[in-house]
Amino acid sequence: MAAAGLEDPSLEKHFKGHRDAITSVDFSLNKKQLASGSMDSCLMIWSMRPQMRAYRFVGHKDAVMCVQFSPSGHLVASGSRDKTVRLWVPNVKGESTVFKAHTATVRSVQFSSDGQSLVTASDDKTVKVWTVHRQKFLFSLSQHINWVRCAKFSPDGRLIASASDDKTIKLWDKTSRECIHSFCEHGGFVNHVDFHPNGTCIAAAGTDNTVKLWDVRMNRLLQVVSLVLFFSAVVFNLITGSLGG
Repeated sequence: MAAAGLEDPSLEKHFKGHRDAITSVDFSLNKKQLASGSMDSCLMIWSMRPQMRAYRFVGHKDAVMCVQFSPSGHLVASGSRDKTVRLWVPNVKGESTVFKAHTATVRSVQFSSDGQSLVTASDDKTVKVWTVHRQKFLFSLSQHINWVRCAKFSPDGRLIASASDDKTIKLWDKTSRECIHSFCEHGGFVNHVDFHPNGTCIAAAGTDNTVKLWDVRMNRLLQVVSLVLFFSAVVFNLITGSLGG
């Protein structure tokens, strides 16, 4: 695994430690640590400071598919092919709490911006929401008819967007737990979805080789970006608000 600056394409750091393919990476908000998940069933926490050791956390029984730091950096969430979600304390002890409610591979984990809630997406066709402080399952959102690849909170935490192999993106109201709109313009599986930092738009990437952008206030398709390349993820630039694939 390597890290490099956007302006300088030269290799900055090279991390070795996993024994199989790496599936997911995430920086802590202060950029001092990097979390990685792997097909080797391990979570690793890497320090960006020189001469600092990495920590290997063992607990999952199968491949780790997704990882994310909490906004505070005091917790890391991971989702696995073993059907569980774990919350880790990223220190030398590496204690974790196991969340069990999904019945298939967990593809996506994301903390709300206040760090109080966690949303997860799974091959069991559901999106689930958990409370972080009480470490409990809260509720399930279950209108998708195929695997759910990704689920994200809006910046204000009031909405959840989910992307699925049923070729739809669904928009959910967290309070009412109702699906308030389904976006059906994709011609293939939808791999990833992300909110614009101002919460007014979502972008989604699909196997139809497009990224689509919608206004969630008007439920209107705004833009389609088509490439020959296959899109597996999409993210908004937090500074400019521009798209990156």
